[in-house]
Amino acid sequence: MSHDRSVDAASISSSPNPVQRLKALAANPLCGVVIALVVIFVLSSALSANFLTAFNMKIIARSLAFVGLVTIGQAILMILGELDLSVGAIGGLAGVAGGLLMVQAGLNPWLSLLLCLALGTGCGLLNGLLITRLRLHSLVLTIGMAGVYGGANLVLTKGVAITGIPSDISFLGRGMMAGLPVPFVILLVCLAIVSFVMIRTPLGRYVYAIGSNNAAARMLGIRVDAIRVCAFATAGFLSALAGIVMVARLGTAQPSIGDTWVLAPIAAAVIGGVATTGGLGSPFGAVLGAVIIGIIENVIVLFGISPYWQSIVSGGIVVAAISFDAIARRYFNREA
Repeated sequence: MSHDRSVDAASISSSPNPVQRLKALAANPLCGVVIALVVIFVLSSALSANFLTAFNMKIIARSLAFVGLVTIGQAILMILGELDLSVGAIGGLAGVAGGLLMVQAGLNPWLSLLLCLALGTGCGLLNGLLITRLRLHSLVLTIGMAGVYGGANLVLTKGVAITGIPSDISFLGRGMMAGLPVPFVILLVCLAIVSFVMIRTPLGRYVYAIGSNNAAARMLGIRVDAIRVCAFATAGFLSALAGIVMVARLGTAQPSIGDTWVLAPIAAAVIGGVATTGGLGSPFGAVLGAVIIGIIENVIVLFGISPYWQSIVSGGIVVAAISFDAIARRYFNREA
């Protein structure tokens, strides 16, 4: 009996107390994201009677889908310790190419869609190959490639929107499924697949390992360069998917598609707990960060504030998120 009591006492003393549990919860990046999301959601509901309506929720969900898809790809790269500033240009180029194939070449809309996804994947693949083979910094390389893809967009369209997009694919951008906008459903499906790969497969664990310590990952025999190329190709695919769904939504292939898909995904990922130095975070958290930005931008519109302020807000969120990320990491490192 005395032995049993000593075991029970030891187990009780070794179990975490409420304070320790609270500290562990606070250390989880998703905890802060969820709290911030709830606070912003409640405040937005209180400040605007039009915020918490079914119509407005559908607007937020639909607009979130496009930035959310690009955010997933950017989050994968950031976890890997990379960054791609050409994702917006890839999405725009894919959307424009799809419009040209459907309208001017007269190809089947669904075949055109597949070719657009292949184009986006190829652009991301090219980025990855140039970075790994030439040992270039991803930030510098993708700034240049953003100019290449954006320039190709303007060459193809001459700055003019492509109209006459077939209605066959309009369901992708305007349709509803189970009460949810189809673009949002596409986002959820992509998020579920990527999250499963990142959490449940060796490939996902390799991504985190490379982001945490590239040199150690190479020593363990992980094919670092192949995984980096695969990540860039995935980001290109998701950007192209966002681009072609946006074309289906608008009914035209606008040369400006993707122009705002650069800062917002980075800000969303950092807000969602993805480390700027790699190795930490999740695509799910990054999408939650995108939800926060989407709600803020929606409230700006509801209050009739000039849309030009959205750029200021997006830039300010990026600066604030990166600054907070740096301060928080210095604090936790000092505590450790």
